[in-house]
Amino acid sequence: MDSKQVTETIAMIREENLDIRTITMGISLLDCIRGDFDTTAQAVYDKIVAQAKDLVPVADQIEEEFGLPIVNKRVSVTPVALLAGGDTSYDFVKIAQAMDQAAKDLGIDLIGGYSALVQNGMTPADRALIASIPDALHQTERVCSSVNIGSTKSGMNMDAVKLMGEIVQQVATPKPQDAMKLVVFCNAVEDNPFMAGAFWGVSEGDVAINTGVSGPGVVQRAIAAIQDAPFEELCETVKKTAFKVSRMGQFVGKVAAERLNVPFNIVDLSLAPTPAPGDSVAEILETMGLSHVGSYGTTAALALLNDAVKKGGIMAAERVGGLSGAFIPVSEDANMIAAASAGQIGLEKLEAMTAVCSVGLDMVAVPGKTPATTIAGMIADEAAIGMINNKTTAVRVIPVPGKDVGDVVEFGGIFGRAPIMAVNDGDSSQFVNRGGHIPAPIHSFKN
Repeated sequence: MDSKQVTETIAMIREENLDIRTITMGISLLDCIRGDFDTTAQAVYDKIVAQAKDLVPVADQIEEEFGLPIVNKRVSVTPVALLAGGDTSYDFVKIAQAMDQAAKDLGIDLIGGYSALVQNGMTPADRALIASIPDALHQTERVCSSVNIGSTKSGMNMDAVKLMGEIVQQVATPKPQDAMKLVVFCNAVEDNPFMAGAFWGVSEGDVAINTGVSGPGVVQRAIAAIQDAPFEELCETVKKTAFKVSRMGQFVGKVAAERLNVPFNIVDLSLAPTPAPGDSVAEILETMGLSHVGSYGTTAALALLNDAVKKGGIMAAERVGGLSGAFIPVSEDANMIAAASAGQIGLEKLEAMTAVCSVGLDMVAVPGKTPATTIAGMIADEAAIGMINNKTTAVRVIPVPGKDVGDVVEFGGIFGRAPIMAVNDGDSSQFVNRGGHIPAPIHSFKN
């Protein structure tokens, strides 16, 4: 980097909240299957500790050496539903506890992969793992869980959708914060470094490093400098800025992988907000010329942003993966919180926005009385958007016991706070209770 680039990067860090949002080590646990859950859980603990023992020290060293903030150090593992072997007791919570203990002992922030992939159907092990999610998340502090219920190739498993509506309710009771650690996906990716949805896919190697970079403030400042520019210039500005941001992720990931003596895998280009001032994706959209996020034009602005970030970032990294785009978690974005609190954005508009952004209905708090079938309907709607458009969509919705529209729930830290949002009072139960499978779309047949 020349002196101009160094100065520019320092300004991004100090003034515009540029950071490495996460260094995530992916670890395969397929060689930990022992045939019974006690010994498998011990093998899981041993392998995570052996592989990730230097992750936090190396990340801290890089942060101090280069002055680049690294916010989170995380681990993702093989979907745990695959680790049952021949033990039909299906006591998966023992593995969750082993994962949690390893994370605590190593100083890892979060560990993902308490997961099942059930887009085609559910094995007895899948059903048992899903049923155990409430206990696993209630009994651990750092374990994150995800379930993939659909894909463009497979269609949508509506039995799993119905079940996950019930599981989300159970996880959020009595502690809604536990539901922050559960995501329901369509078209989940195998190399996602972001929580709560990260897991390490079976087609990945034994161990590797992924990085996620975030710089909403950097992008917002760049757009603010060209207030009346035409869209072509706006797109070019976002692309150039995303390139600079993504280079940081590429650099840090390569250095970390080299020092840990493991392969470097991908950079996730996602713009991930926090509640901190100047670190908002919604503010980027407003800087483009919207009075507030949620006004007409919001979806178009988000589509522009998402596409330009991908185009700029992909040129900056050897390999791009994960979700790579823009996140719109309500509780984690200061301007999104403000718009939701003022009634300027609702679930219907958020659903429309998810058709063009990286994920889906994310960190959305709803009344605790919301029926499980309504939550299942939300999951099905989001999955349909992903399935038809061949993109990842997800639901991380949090029913808050005892709270209703107009109330606010405090999650704390980077998870922020969320106004309780109004839910359509229509009844989805007959639709959800049909059971079975929604077939894959016709354009999924490409062979």
